[in-house]
Amino acid sequence: MTAAFDFILAPFGHGQAWFDLLLWPVLAGILALLVYKRVSNQSGIARAKKGIVVNLLEVVLFRHDLGGVFVSTAKALGQNALYLAHNLLPMLVMFVPMMALVVQLVSHYALDPVPLGSVELLNVKLDPAMKTKPTDVRLELPDGVALDAPPVRTPDGEVVWRLRAETEGDHVLRILVGEQVLEKKLAVGGAPRKVPVMRTKSWEQLLYPAEGAIPSESPLYSVDLHYPDRPLYFFPDGEGGILLWFFVASLAAGIALKNRFGVTF
Repeated sequence: MTAAFDFILAPFGHGQAWFDLLLWPVLAGILALLVYKRVSNQSGIARAKKGIVVNLLEVVLFRHDLGGVFVSTAKALGQNALYLAHNLLPMLVMFVPMMALVVQLVSHYALDPVPLGSVELLNVKLDPAMKTKPTDVRLELPDGVALDAPPVRTPDGEVVWRLRAETEGDHVLRILVGEQVLEKKLAVGGAPRKVPVMRTKSWEQLLYPAEGAIPSESPLYSVDLHYPDRPLYFFPDGEGGILLWFFVASLAAGIALKNRFGVTF
């Protein structure tokens, strides 16, 4: 999936983030309309919406009748629950492709490489099931990345190195535990591009597709670096900003085009 998105995203390079951040939410909104029309019970949704309106009107018109208000309110709530139930299946169907797309957009555009000369922390967590000691973990640095301070090793299985970025480029760090070696990339300076944030054994690897997951036999559980938010000017910055923009823009596109596609929601 990552290879496919690397091919179709950034057609004008990563410097032109606006193109993908406009195009893909609109396409996602159209896809959502098609899925919604095909999967949802359109007639059931229309009936539920009509029932909600009718029962709310009864509440307003017969507001002096306490028993009638109670019955109409209960009916409106029941119709609302039915309306939500009709929406559940299309939401579940759309969740996977939507999240896959937004994760790729975040990976490509949310973060910048670390600035040249900055000092960053490399955080390594050991897999508690492997019984590895923090003192067994070593780090090999390439030219262009220097150790800024001795590592900090904690009793609960974490090792933290302070690294200084001395030259631009995509550097490869090597983390060694006995004979096993795990590589972690560090992007420093240069043009905007997809940056490698985390490698892990957990489900979080789905959120950071720039590098592969840590193999199950590795004594390491996760390795991560911090990258600064990329300024996107007309769009909200950072991971949360792109997530918010994607769902707002795709929802707006869906609402704007729903009549053209003949969709009721």
